[in-house]
Amino acid sequence: MTARIPVYRADGRLYDHVNERGLARLQAAGLVARVVRHRKGCINRAILVVRPGEEPMRRTAYLGTRYSFQDHLEHGLCWDLKRLGGDRWGTNYAPDDVRSIFLQVVIGCLVKR
Repeated sequence: MTARIPVYRADGRLYDHVNERGLARLQAAGLVARVVRHRKGCINRAILVVRPGEEPMRRTAYLGTRYSFQDHLEHGLCWDLKRLGGDRWGTNYAPDDVRSIFLQVVIGCLVKR
């Protein structure tokens, strides 16, 4: 059985599934920007070059939501958590308008022993 390798556009959308021979043809034509391999050496996916009119995938698109940020203090940098209200400064991690939802989630996560 031939392995089907997913090929993605530069913006992250799936383009097609190809076999190794098809991937070799795409690479020979100069259309592949990057081949991602598993640590054991098999090919996981291929990413095409940026075509005119396409935007490359932004890094935040596959890193996920950032829940922390670097805070600048007088002695240097440290990591701090992002507040639920969107306010970067202050100590209120759960503002009054979302506190009830926050507590419901916390209570839902508790396990009775």
